[in-house]
Amino acid sequence: MVFLSMGAGVETIWGSVLDLLKSRVAPEAFDAWLKPTTLVECTDGVVRVGVPNSFFCDWLQHHYLSDLLLALKEITGRSLRVEFVVTGQTVSEPPAKVPEQLASPIQTPPNRLRARYTFDTFIVGEGNRLACAAAKNVAQNLGRAYNPLFIYGGVGLGKTHLLQAIGNAALTIYPGLRFCYTPAEALFLELIQAIGKNTRVEFKNKYRGLDLLLLDDIHYLVGKESLQEEIFYTFNALQDAGSQVVFTSDRPPKDIPTLQERLISRLGSGLVVDIQPPDLETRVAILLQKAKLENFDLPEEIAVYIAARVRSNIRTLEATLVRLIALHSLTGRTLDTKLADEALKDLVLPEQPLDAQRIMNAVAEHFHVPVADIKSPIRTKRVALARQTAMYLLRHLLNLSLKDIGFLIGGKDHTTVMHALDKITELKNRDPAFASTLDKLCRELSR
Repeated sequence: MVFLSMGAGVETIWGSVLDLLKSRVAPEAFDAWLKPTTLVECTDGVVRVGVPNSFFCDWLQHHYLSDLLLALKEITGRSLRVEFVVTGQTVSEPPAKVPEQLASPIQTPPNRLRARYTFDTFIVGEGNRLACAAAKNVAQNLGRAYNPLFIYGGVGLGKTHLLQAIGNAALTIYPGLRFCYTPAEALFLELIQAIGKNTRVEFKNKYRGLDLLLLDDIHYLVGKESLQEEIFYTFNALQDAGSQVVFTSDRPPKDIPTLQERLISRLGSGLVVDIQPPDLETRVAILLQKAKLENFDLPEEIAVYIAARVRSNIRTLEATLVRLIALHSLTGRTLDTKLADEALKDLVLPEQPLDAQRIMNAVAEHFHVPVADIKSPIRTKRVALARQTAMYLLRHLLNLSLKDIGFLIGGKDHTTVMHALDKITELKNRDPAFASTLDKLCRELSR
């Protein structure tokens, strides 16, 4: 049953719907998302709205569907359903190559690099040594080494610093380099504007003509299908042209939810390297360097005091230092541990005390065995290694006696504990992979 005929009356109704929405939606949003829509069909209680591409479908469905339904009901007096119909080219299709003579001129993206983010100002420690070495190699050998390079790690560990250091170094080595550093969120907003203004060709040319693309926080792609499509084809175009691409994320490609399989494959096709939280020595070095940059004379003992209490990330270290400098310069108070405690206040959460149970839980989780098995007489290879590792960590992190360790691990005698300590020490010395595992467990438990 047709309830509205496709004529002037329908066009008037749809115009009234848009006028109503225009009064309720921000002008920029209306022009970008609602103005380009058309009324395709009205039948059987369903209003089919035409949109330029599938990205519009997703966006309108998630952001403006309720507004459309309400406006339709107010104008027609009926409760209707809305379906979005793509009337233009979908973004899921591979982009057609634009002939050189017809292509829009390539626009060079703005330089968003911070001059202070260089390799010289990046403090290297055990947790970031490999990532830093890979980043330097990439800057010196664009398109030839580790393409793409994918750096991941927790918040505030220096991923953005390394990413921009690559850009700053490459600009020095390669004059006239066509490059772009951009957070994924900024790229997404730019893509939205390009869709709304019908300037997709210019957008594609802008990013697919680069020599170097530095894309920060790519985990922002979660749930954004259109942006994933754009990055997939842009990455392919850049790689085919021999250009370098570097990504950062808070997790490895395979752990980013809703990421397309083909994109996971592309992101992991080069070198994937992580950044771990800095150890105490590195945290002290970071504080001393930041203080030097601020022309602030920070005593090393105060740096050690702060670094021992800030184990999470570099941003918290820097925030603590900024607060310490302010407290000292504005109040004239003595630079001591009391002032450091005040600077730390509200920035550092109370520490969870390290105890035997935390250690055994961490070991059990790492080796995928129950804590009960660690304490049991079971002697399978996996359980035995987990048990010996737990004994080693109890000794070295809590300095427990052999007798106490034996008691905690199911009543083992002191000779069994001694054998376990010798076994883990020997394994650590001859097996770099196990030594890395042990070091990682120690760092996690020491946070």
